[in-house]
Amino acid sequence: MPFILRSLLFPFAAIYDAVTRVRNRLYDQGMKPSTSFDIPIISVGNLAVGGTGKTPMIEYLIRLLQPHLPVATLSRGYGRKTNGVRIADAASNADTLGDEPFQVHRKFPRVTVAVGEDRVYAVPVLLDRVPETKVILLDDAFQHRRIKPSLQILLTEYAKPFYEDYLLPSGRLRESRKGAARADAVVVTKCPPSLSQNQATRSRKKISRYTRAPVFFSTIRYGQPIVFGGHDFPLRRKLVLVTGIANTEPLKAYLATEFEIVRHVDHADHYRYTMKDLEHLRTMLREDMVVMTTEKDMVKMDSLALAADYRLPLFYLPMEMALLEGGGEFDAMVLDRVGVTP
Repeated sequence: MPFILRSLLFPFAAIYDAVTRVRNRLYDQGMKPSTSFDIPIISVGNLAVGGTGKTPMIEYLIRLLQPHLPVATLSRGYGRKTNGVRIADAASNADTLGDEPFQVHRKFPRVTVAVGEDRVYAVPVLLDRVPETKVILLDDAFQHRRIKPSLQILLTEYAKPFYEDYLLPSGRLRESRKGAARADAVVVTKCPPSLSQNQATRSRKKISRYTRAPVFFSTIRYGQPIVFGGHDFPLRRKLVLVTGIANTEPLKAYLATEFEIVRHVDHADHYRYTMKDLEHLRTMLREDMVVMTTEKDMVKMDSLALAADYRLPLFYLPMEMALLEGGGEFDAMVLDRVGVTP
């Protein structure tokens, strides 16, 4: 954001800062209650709006914990068309759960995936319906102070770290940088795989101004493109890239090393696709092209493609979070907090 515009918005950011500071102080002093539960709850969140990799972190934690304990996830279910507490079942889709919870449900069918606006109410409902649950992963909950988690994981993006950001509307922060003090661990996401010791040390030093929590670093690992939509097609080098995510730069940078992005159809985060979108894609494609999208977008496009039977060459790129040096320490910390001996 240009300096002049940020300066003009500063009075509004100051008001926003005052409101969030008062709210946090009320929770810190116990004047607003935070509810604790007997079951371990791990909260994953961030200080900034936009995509810092919360869903990849939730999936990482599922892979870590599922061999040891029955796992459940709980989120608001952003963008869904339903209300109240819902637990994923065979009839669920992106409209009933939201795109990211539905993605997790499809990927990890043995994990209980729940959504609910009021998560203090949703936790006991979840435990009543699925009593075998032993740990709950709370998604996008760093500012959800009504629940006191067993472990608070704060994510910040390597290219857009919270310590260089500003409060809304001057920047992207939901609350002051000082909110990082509540974190039990900080994970810097979307780092270059070749992150050097000097780069990591500089980042740790800047983060340490705001929190004493240990700092870890993660990167994105992409898998091989997977065809979807009900038909099999050969993969081509030329792509029409279709996205509805907050930050497309890491994805575009990776694809550019392997493919030629002829066109990028860049929708807003959590975009809800329609048949018209598929029809529009048909008009863009030549025989030497395919459509590439993200896993988050795929779960919303797949049912449309199956219903339309357009025979579009649709592919999605799977991805997962991988921790860099120190990942073993992070895993041990998480397992310890949920009562599992590594």
